[in-house]
This record gives sequence, C-alpha cells and structure tokens, in this order.
Amino acid sequence: MEVRDGMSSVVLALGPEHNLRDAATKMTEKGTGAALVFDEEGPAPRIITERDILNAVGSGKDPDEALVADHMSESVISAAPDWSLEQAAEEMVQRGIRHLVVVDGGELVGVLSMRDIVRCWTREGATSSITPP
Repeated sequence: MEVRDGMSSVVLALGPEHNLRDAATKMTEKGTGAALVFDEEGPAPRIITERDILNAVGSGKDPDEALVADHMSESVISAAPDWSLEQAAEEMVQRGIRHLVVVDGGELVGVLSMRDIVRCWTREGATSSITPP
C-alpha cells in the first residue's frame, strides 16, 4: 500500500494567531491529532500536533493565552503519495514524529499519521516488509 491509500486529504488548517485551546478544540471536533498552520508571511505550512499542545500545557502555559505560533513545529517533514506505507512509517520512527505532510509536485495533497498507517495495515492484515535491525 502507498501513502495515497492511507492519507487524509481533508486537512485542518489554523493560523498562528489561534490560541492552544482553539487549536485543541478544532482538532477534537475534526478527530485529528494535528493541524497545519498557514501564515501569510511564511513560505510553507507548519504543523501543530496534540503532542505540542500537551507539552505546552504540561509545562504551565495557559491554553487561552499561549499561541499556536509559539508551539508549532518549525519544520514540516513531507512524503510523496507514492511512498510505501513502510517507507513512511520508517521515516516517522527515525525522526520521532507521528505525522507527514503529503506533497505531490509541490502541492499539498494531504496528511498521513501513524494512526492512518495502523488503520491501513490492520484492514490489510497488518503486513509489513520492514525487517527489524
């Protein structure tokens, strides 16, 4: 199976001026663990994840005051839609992340999460060609 088979093409978009509570609420409503952050002044989207929000609140930040801009990831790791799910999973594990932004020909086409990969593998019999080190 390929990334295109498991990715979500519906992407939650936020602005950097949203506070963490707004981000968490919107992510909960959409049932997603991440949102892309679009900034008119930035060259590319960034990402904020449930882990980013948890780390901020856990370190004492007020979710009504803290802004997405101050807690989003500085870089986004992308995947191509024709990558295998194994390749995507390996990239996530090596980088310690749970979401990849899917880009096709320079255009954003979706997001793939670890949850998406597990869902695909479970539906397909949980097969993987990756061999442990």
